[in-house]
Amino acid sequence: MAMVTSLVRVNQLFLERIDAVLRPLGLTFARYEVLRLLTFVSGGALPMARLGSLLQVHPTSVTSAVERLVRQGYVERVRSTEDGRVVLASLTDSGRAVVEEATEGLNASVFGDPGLPPGQVRELTNLLGALRAEAGDHVVT
Repeated sequence: MAMVTSLVRVNQLFLERIDAVLRPLGLTFARYEVLRLLTFVSGGALPMARLGSLLQVHPTSVTSAVERLVRQGYVERVRSTEDGRVVLASLTDSGRAVVEEATEGLNASVFGDPGLPPGQVRELTNLLGALRAEAGDHVVT
């Protein structure tokens, strides 16, 4: 019980730190993840179904996040030129700018200093990866 309680509490603490960076930019972590993922692909666009698969979230969650990003002007929904049935989420210039600003803030305030020395960060990441893998989660090493 102590391990699970600690993990849940650490999750809350990190979400608070992340929220402090993203909230002033009008983002949630879920929306940030969509934007960041779109910057990794050529052309800055992905089919909605592929977004959900890569983020490992339910299609409804992706639809909701993308809809909010569309309203904010950070993403556009466009039909694929190769298959008109496929809807793509496409990153706008303002979306690219806000995700870079958010990443700089997160790197400085959260990712760059998670609160443990680098060796312990690697050790903890490996342990958590083992837990995830045991549960059937996709773990990138």
